[in-house]
Amino acid sequence: MFAAAYAIAAPRAARAESLADAIALAYRSNPTLQAQRATLKVTDEAYVQARAGLRPTVTGNVTALYEEIPTDLPAPLPQSERVNQGSAGITISQTLFNGGRTAAAEQAATAEVLAAREGLRQTEATILQQVVQAYVDVRRDQEIVGIRENNLTVLSGQLDLTRAKFEVGQVTRTDVAQAEAQLAAARALLTTSQGQLDISRANYTAVVGEKPGQLAPEPQPPGMPGTVDQAFDVAEVESPVLAQARRTEESSRAKVVEAKAANHLSVALQGTIGYSGTLAPFDPNDYGRTVTAQAVVTQPFFTGGLNSSNIRAALAQNTADRISIEGAHRQVVQQVSQAWSTMASSRANVTSDEEQVRAARVAFEGTQEEYKVGLRTTLDVLIAEQTLRDAELSLVQAHHDAYVAEAGVLGAMGRLEARYLVTGVVLYNPATSFDKVKHANGLPWDGVLDRLDALGAPRVVQDAGGVKPLPEGGTPAMRPADGPPAP
Repeated sequence: MFAAAYAIAAPRAARAESLADAIALAYRSNPTLQAQRATLKVTDEAYVQARAGLRPTVTGNVTALYEEIPTDLPAPLPQSERVNQGSAGITISQTLFNGGRTAAAEQAATAEVLAAREGLRQTEATILQQVVQAYVDVRRDQEIVGIRENNLTVLSGQLDLTRAKFEVGQVTRTDVAQAEAQLAAARALLTTSQGQLDISRANYTAVVGEKPGQLAPEPQPPGMPGTVDQAFDVAEVESPVLAQARRTEESSRAKVVEAKAANHLSVALQGTIGYSGTLAPFDPNDYGRTVTAQAVVTQPFFTGGLNSSNIRAALAQNTADRISIEGAHRQVVQQVSQAWSTMASSRANVTSDEEQVRAARVAFEGTQEEYKVGLRTTLDVLIAEQTLRDAELSLVQAHHDAYVAEAGVLGAMGRLEARYLVTGVVLYNPATSFDKVKHANGLPWDGVLDRLDALGAPRVVQDAGGVKPLPEGGTPAMRPADGPPAP
C-alpha cells in the first residue's frame, strides 16, 4: 500500500533527490552488489561442470617418432637402423552410468546456486540498508545545520537586544557577555555541524554513486508489519539467512550421496579410430587404419580408504550444516527481535521529543516576551533558547533513528530489497544468467542418461532434524523447533 511512495519518476539527469532515486541508482551501480552478481555467475558454472559427468568427451592425438637403433653389422654395412613413424587418432568416450554420482553432483550444484542467490539477497539488503542510513544521515545533518543557522540568527538578535538594553542601563555588562559567549558557541557548533554534513555527504556518494542534492523527506517504508508476530511470520518465509542455511544443507546432503556413489560401478562406451605409418618418405597408402569399440565396466573394490574417508567427511559436513540451520534460525529471531525493539523505542522517543519541542517552544516564546518587559533576565532567555534548540536536535535525531530502525526491521524480515522498495527499475534476475548456461553443451540424450543415473544413486536416511529438499526458486519457512508448522 505504500509502494507508490517509492515509485520512481521519469529518469533525471540531475542528482538523486528522493530515497527511491538513491535506492534505484545504488541497485544499478553499487560495485559491491555488482561484484556479488558476478560471483553468482561463477557458482552457476558449477552446475554445468556437474552435468559434464554424463556427457561425451572427444580427444585427439597426433604422435611423431624418430628412432635410430645401432646394428651389429660389420662395415661398410649400415651401423644403425633409422625408424620414423607417425600416428593420429580420435577417441570418443561416453559414460552411460556412474552409480548416481553425476545425478547427486547436479543436485548439490543446484542447491549451491540457490544458496548463492540467497547470499546475493543478503548483500542487496546490506547495501540498501547503507543507502537508507546514508540518506537519512544527510537529511538529519541538513536539518541540524538549519537549526544551528536559525539558532545563530536568534542569538544574534538576542545580543542586539541585550546591547540596546545595556545602553539604556536596563541590564549589566555581564548580560552582554553572556549573550556574546552564547553566540560564539553557536558559531562553533554550526561549523562542527557543517563538517559532519560534509562527512555524511561523502558517505552517501560512496554507497549511492552520486553526490546528494537537497534530499526530499523519506517516505513511509512499505510493508512494515503491525506487530512483532507479523514480522516473525514474514521472516519465517523470506529471510535469506535461513534460506541460505537450508540450501547449504541440501547441497551437502547431496554430496553425501555423491561420495557414496563412488563405490558403485560405472559403465562407459569408448570408440577409437586411428591411422599409423611411416612419416618419411610419406605415402598415404602405407598408413594403416585401426578402429576399436569397447564397453568398459568399472567397479571399485579397494581405494586405500579414500572413498570411506570422503564419505565420512561428507557426513560430518552435512551434520555441521544441519546444526547451522538452527544457528541461522536463532540469528533471525535475534535480528527481528532486536530490530523491532529498537524501532519501538525510537518511535516512542519521537513522540516524547515532539511533546518536548512543543513545550520548549512555548516556554522560550514566553520568556522572550517577559524579558522585553523586564520580568526575565538575559540568562533566563539564553537557557530557554538552549532548551528549545536541544529539544529540536533531539527530535531530528529521533526521527533519524526511527527510520533507520524501520529499515532494520525490513532487513531482518528479508524485505529490504529493491523489488519491494522501488518501481520503474529493471530488477536483476539471477535465473536469467543461470538459464543461459544451464543447458550449455547439452545433447538430446542428456535426459535419458540423467534418469538412468539417478536410479542408481545411493539412498541417504533423512536426518533427524527433518530437513527436506526445497523447491527450486522458493524460500524456506523458519520456525522454532517446538513451534507450529509453516503455513
